[in-house]
Amino acid sequence: MSTWRYGQFAEVSPECCDTGLGNILAKWLDKRGFCVIAACATEKAGQELQSCSSLSLKTVNLNLEDSNSIARAVVFVTEETADKGLFGLVSNAEGTAPVAPTDWLRIEDFHSVLDVNLLGLIEITLKLLPLLKKAEGRVVNLINAKGLMASVGGGYSLSKWGMEAFSDTLRIEMQHFGVKVSIVEHGFFKAGVVNSDINEKYLFRLWNRLAPEIRNSYGEKYFVEYIKAQRSSMKRLCDYDISNVIKCMEHALIAKYPRTRYRAGWDAKFFWLFLSFAPSCLSDMLLRMMFPAPADSRRPVPGVLINV
Repeated sequence: MSTWRYGQFAEVSPECCDTGLGNILAKWLDKRGFCVIAACATEKAGQELQSCSSLSLKTVNLNLEDSNSIARAVVFVTEETADKGLFGLVSNAEGTAPVAPTDWLRIEDFHSVLDVNLLGLIEITLKLLPLLKKAEGRVVNLINAKGLMASVGGGYSLSKWGMEAFSDTLRIEMQHFGVKVSIVEHGFFKAGVVNSDINEKYLFRLWNRLAPEIRNSYGEKYFVEYIKAQRSSMKRLCDYDISNVIKCMEHALIAKYPRTRYRAGWDAKFFWLFLSFAPSCLSDMLLRMMFPAPADSRRPVPGVLINV
């Protein structure tokens, strides 16, 4: 989505403005006098967002898996910003990702999330860099703090680790051109809990397609307990005040001296950050305690399931 203030433009991208953080941020910035260009996955979502915003807010359809769609969005933003350049790019793509034990997955399961959450974001950032350099603008990348510590299999943590690395190198390189790059590491929020139902549907699909020998090595009990563990951890770690994330993004966009990193949500500040700095033997033990053990586990002690 892109925004304007004091004669400059900022963009919040991509596919994040249909629901959740992107939708809330678009409305937040619109009310504060920004001229917003919101990237939405569907035309319907764009129309709904425009219907509850000011006339200065505009939307553009964007599919991060399609280079042609990205190119069209870049042309639209270029035309809207005219000769002023782009003041800010806020990225928060959340492609639907299967989160499951690694040997339940196929390579296409990794592509489904990496193509959106990582490669798509990199592509649109690269294509908008000339506009950002012209305006000496800002890049703000939202990254779930779960990416600080890989706890379950799948491409989600891979994509978030990749965005951390991309953001760090981009920040160092763009300092020469007056472009500031910030990372907002956020935890679980109430707005994202609805995704747990989608994740469970993915788990059922993955479980049903497993080869018999893999399914037997885990056991039906493991599958049931694994779903319970994911559901419990999501609820226990969930924060209800999503405005903390919005305020961090706003500060990163308009502050004279934005921070390199922001952390929003108690789990981002304490739980995931602690695990990322803890010795591997300790973090491994804590994560093992959160999830059940497979039927064929060689662990010397039975799995322990706890709520965190």
